[in-house]
Amino acid sequence: MSGETILIVDDEEDILELIKYNLKNEGYVILTAITGEQAIKIVHERRPDLVVLDLMLPGIDGLEVTRCLKKNDVTMDIPIVMVTARGEESDIVAGLELGANDYISKPFSPRELTARIGAILRRRRKTLPGEFSRIRQEGDMMIDRVKHVVVIEGQVIDLTLLEFDLLSFLADKKGLVFTRGQIVDAIHGENYAVTKRSIDVIIVGLRKKLKSYSSRIETVRGVGYRFKES
Repeated sequence: MSGETILIVDDEEDILELIKYNLKNEGYVILTAITGEQAIKIVHERRPDLVVLDLMLPGIDGLEVTRCLKKNDVTMDIPIVMVTARGEESDIVAGLELGANDYISKPFSPRELTARIGAILRRRRKTLPGEFSRIRQEGDMMIDRVKHVVVIEGQVIDLTLLEFDLLSFLADKKGLVFTRGQIVDAIHGENYAVTKRSIDVIIVGLRKKLKSYSSRIETVRGVGYRFKES
């Protein structure tokens, strides 16, 4: 699917550029890293749709990168395709057991790698309906509606269910103003036992947790609230 973001992690420049060239021609947005540490940082900051990961890396190797990403609730669902040298059967097994989705051995055909990536992303879309609309990115703030997670500058923000639902609703309708009654109805239905006054309390708590993004929740005097355009 054109426009999806793929992170390529490889310390061999010629291989990295080869993969980058072929995937870019397929319409993907490409990010690159040459170390495991860089890869983990980029994944948390940019949330790519898939990672192509060489197992032999300086510093943190590919298996450790896989372990770090798969044990984190924010990144565990991002597919990983391992790139391995021939004869590394034990590493392949270890990577798959850690949660990697597929592997390809060097030397490899760029067309085969592209086909495998395309197949994984197609399966992912079918498995997670709305996957590519579930994520809302606002600068350095990411809202994941499926996992009920908000991440700001790589840090997971601890929100209550009501805070998350309110933020997600306003962000989806960015720029539009809603009364307190409309917000109550939208996030929990007409019969939910939350008063209009409760919305004010939730907003106060939400703003404290959003830190530098608190100003995006704007009060419109005499009306209600909106998620301000950046």
